[in-house]
Amino acid sequence: MKYLFAAALVAGTFASFSAANAAGGCGPGFHRGPYGGCRPNGGVVVVAPRVVEQPVVVVPRGRICPIGFSWRYGRCRPL
Repeated sequence: MKYLFAAALVAGTFASFSAANAAGGCGPGFHRGPYGGCRPNGGVVVVAPRVVEQPVVVVPRGRICPIGFSWRYGRCRPL
């Protein structure tokens, strides 16, 4: 019984490897398209550099509590 279980485990492992070798079922040099069909892989992709601007940071105005109070847990609380 142990040998039968081990043989089934090895056979299942090899079966799963064979399905992973195909590139989505299309073969080498092809891939799945947006509608599930096989499409050839394209040539070289060139991406133009992007200009990065400084982000605008908006800081909320600080809370002002009366003398003897401090801003804690979302409201003015006595010291």
